[in-house]
Amino acid sequence: MSLRIDVFTLFPSLVDAYVGESILGRAAGAGHLDVRAHDLRMAATNTHRTVDDSPFGGGAGMVMMPAPVFAAVEQVDPPRPLILLGPAGRLFDQSVAMELAALSGFSLLCGRYEGVDERIRTDLCDEELSLGDFVLAGGEIAALAVVEAVARLRPGVLGNSASSEDESFSDGLLEYPHWTRPAEFRGRSVPDLLRSGDHSKVARWRRAASLARTVQSRPDLIDRRGGLSDGELALLEEFELTDPEG
Repeated sequence: MSLRIDVFTLFPSLVDAYVGESILGRAAGAGHLDVRAHDLRMAATNTHRTVDDSPFGGGAGMVMMPAPVFAAVEQVDPPRPLILLGPAGRLFDQSVAMELAALSGFSLLCGRYEGVDERIRTDLCDEELSLGDFVLAGGEIAALAVVEAVARLRPGVLGNSASSEDESFSDGLLEYPHWTRPAEFRGRSVPDLLRSGDHSKVARWRRAASLARTVQSRPDLIDRRGGLSDGELALLEEFELTDPEG
């Protein structure tokens, strides 16, 4: 079944161009993904198709008005939940991507200018998501990140289903490091184990490398999992893996 994602934006061509390429474009062509970009100016009523105005109380910047935004969403009647991309939202991570991937569809609203009228956030949208503690000019980049992260979790989108299962954060860990040809490059060699043909041992080593990399680079993820288990500590000891990069 196709996953439908509606994106409300002032720049629909930007969204269309990105989702028409690479993995997302192939997924759409195969019927696994249906991304529909809608111009927030579609329901603007004046000559200039205005969607913003100065804020009550004064201050810098412009604010997106409720009337054209509400009208655009109501005209489309998109799949819910309708999610605002904004700094006050729940942090978007792999667990949220998995939640959204389990749905048949959802919608994203991209803010612009200084932000959106508070009634858009509270009365029109169902929730708010944030990529992190930094500021962008608008929600389009965040929306595209959500679309791609969610789409790749859907069956049929990736050529190899194991790709999404092995990725970073899929089980609370960073992914193990990868190598490809040539086996020797500028004095650096691929670990011999990876060329041994012992698939069981390779799988154990990769798990150990994933643990070691996470301990070194993102110890907060280890803390979130409640630390390392006795079995994981034994696995690290088995391979003496203090440097997962080789």
